Amino acid sequence: MNTKRTSEAFILGAFLCAGLVLAGYLVSSGFVTLKALERSVSVKGLSEKEVPADIAIWPIKFEVAADDLGALVSGIEEKNRVVYDFLISSGFDAKDISVSAPAIIDRQAQGYGDANRFTFRYAGSSTVSVYTGNVALVRKTIRKLVDLGKLGVAVSGENYDAKTEFIYTGLNRLKPSMIEEATNNARAVAEKFASDSKSRLGKIKSASQGQFTIEDRDSNTPHIKKIRVVSTLEYYLTD
Repeated sequence: MNTKRTSEAFILGAFLCAGLVLAGYLVSSGFVTLKALERSVSVKGLSEKEVPADIAIWPIKFEVAADDLGALVSGIEEKNRVVYDFLISSGFDAKDISVSAPAIIDRQAQGYGDANRFTFRYAGSSTVSVYTGNVALVRKTIRKLVDLGKLGVAVSGENYDAKTEFIYTGLNRLKPSMIEEATNNARAVAEKFASDSKSRLGKIKSASQGQFTIEDRDSNTPHIKKIRVVSTLEYYLTD
């Protein structure tokens, strides 16, 4: 009887051992497979293009001073006409030109500072703006601003509220080709890495597209824009 029980226990123990060995093998194999799947490489691909701006916003600002308010307003209106006529004669369409409401200051009513240090009591400014797709004409006419001085209009220099802007509006047309180029560049980098590491490039594990940026090519050519996008891709690596 004892011999029979001993035999049964031995057989049961043998099966348990075999089961543990098999389970250990399967678990180990699973970890190895999982580890293999975790092998990946993350790369970035860049696409850059230079394009000409297709919209120009050109504000022409001037200032007038006088002791009489009526004379100041008349002076602003007269200079607005001079600037408008100058732009029309330069080739701009009337629909592209707008005149802002004048800003007028009574220096004696400011409530601070010494108004007597100013030669004239009133100071006013006005801005005549051009919004056009003819960027080349804007750039050409800017070089002729000295002619306004000869006509009695002293144009203010460019500052934060009177700065010429050049804009590019065709980004949506470029997006597909630039994304494709960035993706291809990223894959080329990944393939080189895989080759150097004696691996093969597998499927894409994850991908993300960075934001498109539009900047001036440099400070001297704001009418030429540099568009840039970076794509990040992660590929599986296989043996």
